[in-house]
Amino acid sequence: MLQIGKMNTLKITGTQANGVHLDAGEGRDIFLPKKSVPPGSQVGDELEVFVYVDKENTLQGSVQKPYLSVGEYGVLQVVSDSSAGAFLHWGMENDLLVPKAEQQHKMVQGQSYVVFVFLSTKTNRIVGSSKLDKFLSKEAPAYKEGEEVDLIVFEKTDLGYRALINRKHAGMIYSNEVFQSLSIGQQLKGYINKIREDQKIDLILQQAGYQGVDAVCQTILRIIEEHGGKVAVTDKSAPDDIYAMFAVSKKVFKKAIGALYKKRIIRIEADTISVVADKGSV
Repeated sequence: MLQIGKMNTLKITGTQANGVHLDAGEGRDIFLPKKSVPPGSQVGDELEVFVYVDKENTLQGSVQKPYLSVGEYGVLQVVSDSSAGAFLHWGMENDLLVPKAEQQHKMVQGQSYVVFVFLSTKTNRIVGSSKLDKFLSKEAPAYKEGEEVDLIVFEKTDLGYRALINRKHAGMIYSNEVFQSLSIGQQLKGYINKIREDQKIDLILQQAGYQGVDAVCQTILRIIEEHGGKVAVTDKSAPDDIYAMFAVSKKVFKKAIGALYKKRIIRIEADTISVVADKGSV
């Protein structure tokens, strides 16, 4: 069955000097211009084609594959603006329109946004939307606390950052739990911290407890070694000094160096932390 807004495998049914005809099923035909036809293509061959509908409501095909297909979330950059909305570069000859009514906040040329690509039931055209909440899964989240998930940061609020979870749900990373720089569109790993009674999801970027301290430990250890094996920053240092060197909060830093100290990987003195000569493994 033909899928508009996705890649389809279509058979060549006829050739002309200026292109080929593709079988779109149900008696429908898609003409592919010669410039888009792979050399040597013949009747009966199958081509991978992205199918869309043009302004005249005619089926069209392209051998170009967009960065995002219908039903997918991703990060795209605004290349122009008009009275109809913003146009985003998505790897096709024609840019993707995000109508003004589908913009969570006014889109600015040159900036990138997380969008969802969908097929408009009104126009049968492929468009984008940054109003992500209405496209999220309606299924109750079945994640477990502490479960690792894929995140895409898509909005900054007074509370912190909202992020897509496995491209299905949305969750919140609270500002007091953010110990690194985050940006809209950034993709990273995170963890389920809590699922509330109202099904809202709290996220963290480091696993809770000592089982999740290893990634931070590795970073701290690497930075100490890059400074010759000793730094003049300890758990007694000011939070700003700790963050400036290690990009983590004082709380996370103390937990990490505590784990390294227990494994006899570092030596903690009054004013310095140093790596022991015969360290173990984190």
